[in-house]
Amino acid sequence: MSHTPRSRTVITCTLLVIAVGPAVTSCGDDGHPLSAAPYDAADQISFNGPAGEGKKADPDKPLEVTAADSDGRITDVTALDAAGRHLAGELSADGSRWHSTSPLAANAHYTVRVSTEDEDGRPGRRVLVFDTGKPLTKKRLDVSFGPKAGTYGVGQPVTAELSGEVKDAAQRAIVERALKVRSTPAVEGSWHWVNDKELHYRPKEYWPAHATIQVTSNLEGIKISDRLWGGTAKPLKLTTGDEVVAVTDASSHHMTVYKNGEEINSIPVTTGKPGFETRNGVKVVLGKEYFVRMRSTSIGIAAGSSESYDLPVYYATRVTWSGEYVHAAPWSVGSQGYANVSHGCTGMSTGNAAWFFQNVREGDVVKVINSYGSTMEPFGNGFGDWNLTWKQWREGSALTAGKPEAPKPEETARLRPAAV
Repeated sequence: MSHTPRSRTVITCTLLVIAVGPAVTSCGDDGHPLSAAPYDAADQISFNGPAGEGKKADPDKPLEVTAADSDGRITDVTALDAAGRHLAGELSADGSRWHSTSPLAANAHYTVRVSTEDEDGRPGRRVLVFDTGKPLTKKRLDVSFGPKAGTYGVGQPVTAELSGEVKDAAQRAIVERALKVRSTPAVEGSWHWVNDKELHYRPKEYWPAHATIQVTSNLEGIKISDRLWGGTAKPLKLTTGDEVVAVTDASSHHMTVYKNGEEINSIPVTTGKPGFETRNGVKVVLGKEYFVRMRSTSIGIAAGSSESYDLPVYYATRVTWSGEYVHAAPWSVGSQGYANVSHGCTGMSTGNAAWFFQNVREGDVVKVINSYGSTMEPFGNGFGDWNLTWKQWREGSALTAGKPEAPKPEETARLRPAAV
């Protein structure tokens, strides 16, 4: 019984070899057009670059490559500058013309590889090399990334401060496309225009713990508008520490602190009393100050009024620029865990405040729930970036606004046909 299938297998393989043999021989035949080395297509290709030695292309003008021979056509064009930046372009349907669709960089060295084929289908090649000159205008758009290099919590957004305003949507897209954020491990993220001069970048979820984040700009030498060109930007490297998230429940008067998903402390607290309710939502630690003198006049309470105060405060962890802290409040220990009696800060015993102060860093997450206060504003009073949904965040991008979110890798995999 076992010999018959083996014989059939051998015969089948033999037949396959016989059937494939002629095709293999044909492909190796010197007469086949695809077997020949690409011919030099220099006579068939022209472009609008500089003609003379030492001359440079005008970066204000788009690059155009055309097929001079009506018997041949362009099949592909790849343009790359010395910094590794690709020049986007578009090829006409008949293969007679390719033109750039993104701006050329100024003071750049370009290598353009053009693939062609003649009327018989034989492939041709031509390599074009040229330099671009300086832009006529001296106005530059420089970029400053933040925060400063270092290790931060998983809630820390990346910021980009521009040296000038960019209002036009198309110009914003040019700027945003040049600002690169890469993390290891990789995560999905997006820039969001806070205003005409500032962008923030955050992932869809918090950064992974112990991630490395590299921030760079390819904007230098890129034309943004007729009077504005991309300027310099110093690269930035950040790392994240453990994932530390503190959740304050204003209704139960307790803060629960999690480290890498595990609870590590539960602290009795007091939050804002009626009229001074603590803001709900996600805040990010902005800094830590061992001692702060807190005065009621700083938040608009008149000196000498029934609500006025002037207190020395220790172990103060700042979460808003307007003066909301997590801090030691020994005067309210009797209310901590039972009632909300503060003017908006989260107060705790001196020992608990010292522990919190020592176990959090800039960029860690402090989230308040079940308060009667308003929700933390996204911008202008610290980092409330995480209080926008991912859909709302993407709407603030010049590149992703109005576009559907890309499917997850596992969703894409499920669309593939099953093996048969």
